[in-house]
Amino acid sequence: MIKRDLSTFLLYVFGFFLLWEWIRPLEKLTDTSHMGVFIVFLILALTLSYLKMKWIWQWVVKGCYILVAINRLHYQEGLFHLSWMETFLTNVVHNVGMIVDRDWEDLSNEFRTFLLFILLWLMVYLLHYWLLRKQRIFLFFFLTLIYITVLDTFTPYSAKAAVVRTVIAGFAVMGMLTYNRMMRDGKAGNPASFLRKWIVPLAVMLSISVSVGVIAPKAAPIWPDPVPYIKAIGHKSTDNGRGSLRPKRIGYGENDDHLGGPFIGDHSPVFMYQASGKSYWKVETKDEYTGKGWIPSGATSVTFQEGDLVPVYPIPDPVEADVRVASVFFNYNFNAGSFMIYPAGIQRIQEVAPSVQTLHTFEMDTAKEKITYSTKGILRYSVLYKVPKYKESELEKTTGLPSTINQVFYEKYTQLPKGLPARIKQLTEKITAGKSSWYDKAKAVESYFSTDGYTYDQKNVAVPGKKDDYVDQFLFETKRGYCDNFSSSMVVMLRTIGIPARWVKGFSGGDIYKYSNGNNSESLFQVTNNNAHSWVEVFFPNEGWVPFEPTIGFSNDVVIKYDTPATKTNTRQTAAVPVVKQKQPPNMEDAGEVKSKPKSWDIKELWGKIQFFIQNNWQRVVLIVIALGAAVGILYRIRGKWYPYVLLTFYRFKKRDETIRTAYWQLLVQLERFGLKRKENQTLRNYAQYIDSFFATKEMTRLTSCYEQYLYQRHLPEGSWKEVCELWENLIKRTIA
Repeated sequence: MIKRDLSTFLLYVFGFFLLWEWIRPLEKLTDTSHMGVFIVFLILALTLSYLKMKWIWQWVVKGCYILVAINRLHYQEGLFHLSWMETFLTNVVHNVGMIVDRDWEDLSNEFRTFLLFILLWLMVYLLHYWLLRKQRIFLFFFLTLIYITVLDTFTPYSAKAAVVRTVIAGFAVMGMLTYNRMMRDGKAGNPASFLRKWIVPLAVMLSISVSVGVIAPKAAPIWPDPVPYIKAIGHKSTDNGRGSLRPKRIGYGENDDHLGGPFIGDHSPVFMYQASGKSYWKVETKDEYTGKGWIPSGATSVTFQEGDLVPVYPIPDPVEADVRVASVFFNYNFNAGSFMIYPAGIQRIQEVAPSVQTLHTFEMDTAKEKITYSTKGILRYSVLYKVPKYKESELEKTTGLPSTINQVFYEKYTQLPKGLPARIKQLTEKITAGKSSWYDKAKAVESYFSTDGYTYDQKNVAVPGKKDDYVDQFLFETKRGYCDNFSSSMVVMLRTIGIPARWVKGFSGGDIYKYSNGNNSESLFQVTNNNAHSWVEVFFPNEGWVPFEPTIGFSNDVVIKYDTPATKTNTRQTAAVPVVKQKQPPNMEDAGEVKSKPKSWDIKELWGKIQFFIQNNWQRVVLIVIALGAAVGILYRIRGKWYPYVLLTFYRFKKRDETIRTAYWQLLVQLERFGLKRKENQTLRNYAQYIDSFFATKEMTRLTSCYEQYLYQRHLPEGSWKEVCELWENLIKRTIA
């Protein structure tokens, strides 16, 4: 039996210091702050364990502390405000999905905090188990020393003082545990005198060892510091001077001033949308090409409210357009970016949830057409937008620079850096030779990339060196890349021949998550980080900004009305570039634009459905979890009433002698639940006599005798199996009453 005495208290104190050494480096080596919150949690958990509070109340106290801490660290709402709890639960569900996908890098900060609390909780339990159950601490002590010495070697963390503290705490705990084991085994003699003979030498040994270790001179290291070597490997560049080839993780990012290099796929969900058809989703546009990437030339902000017309460049009135509505469901992690995702032709943002007392306010950077918001925790909204139906005859009308076009606007979207290689313009003029209209020239450049050996690739992608131009390198040297290479090249090529164009980034249409049913024409689509994409928009004075898709293997859904006899009916442009039937990498930006049918069994799809359900029914889920937890708690509380029947059913069909070992110990546990607890140093025979005196029988003594015979002889006496079964069942049944 675990006692609450001074010795146990000291064990917990020294154990706390050992645990503290595990979390001390976090503040220096990571972005973790507010370390005092986690230290207090350690003290609280160890105190509850020392006081031997029932496990259910320990869970309640520690769980409440974790929720309070997460609320104070990551949310502005009060603890009892349901909105933060809804956001946190949604966040947990999404991050669990990211763990299933082995996406460790993009976990949210609040979920990382939650995981750290759970880790500390488990470490406190293990420390309690090692100290008081097993009376062994060497393994944990040894792992602690390895942990801090590895950090001292390979990180900026200095473990000089940590090693001293760990040695003192570790040896003190091992000495106390050894003393306790000797006392338990009766090898200590007189406890008072033995304590003096044991503790004094231990304290002297620790003092001398630590003093000598600190004062004694230290030899210089034999091996060179491995850290610079490892860093050098991590930052190693290629021999051709094209920059670092370390892969980046695919997904939306704001910095595009240096493009190029490989990336790795990321299947993490970003958002879902329900609409009558698939569409590209914009985040922003950029207009200034630097030779290495894209930057915005300026910033002008306009504020508007939910339900207002969005101040983007409108679709000209003569252009025929269909009005549609799409509902967007944000993934929490991506929502932390504070910007909106919208289709081309957006008119209004409405039905924003969660709702607030006043209308949601948004800010539009008209230079980038990027919409941001200040309200925290937007989970879903709907967008009203137009899908234009362009006429080929109207698109082909622009054959030169119109006199009506704004000169500042035109110069902005035909900007090119000084020193741009002349062969880019020469190539463009060659491709567009014989074409008179801007539209025909843009189509010729768009189609060019499906010829002449260009390859879609995410892995073997160059980074331009100091003297390289990003577009020039792709067009003439590598001819290998992904959407950024293709779209940037088309914009720059069109600008060299005086056609205004801009670079657009956002997400492609994603995959069908749920098909529409007979009563609803809207399907549900899921967009992941793999769908992060960039494309091109070309300006036509009478038609506005028209999207083009130069990337091999991708197609947009621009509607073109052709006036030729063969194509007089409205036709959806199936591909701005014909889809090349080539085997593409599994982690491409849009791994399969449309799936023919959902798979019959897909873990990722199943998890997505679960996540989507929880996001929209979290109150019901919470109530169900609470009800299940209460039911489990009640069943556990009355387990002494029903669990014996489980034991009787389980062991009734066992016929082998070795079954008596587990059955006998299950009986001891059940007797303890009944209230007849065996004392710490009580022998089985004495305990059996105590049980028999309580029940006024001889059954426990006879059963214990058979059990001891099995332990020594490895089999039961001849013909005793039936008797043993009856004795065991009778005793189990007595505990039910």
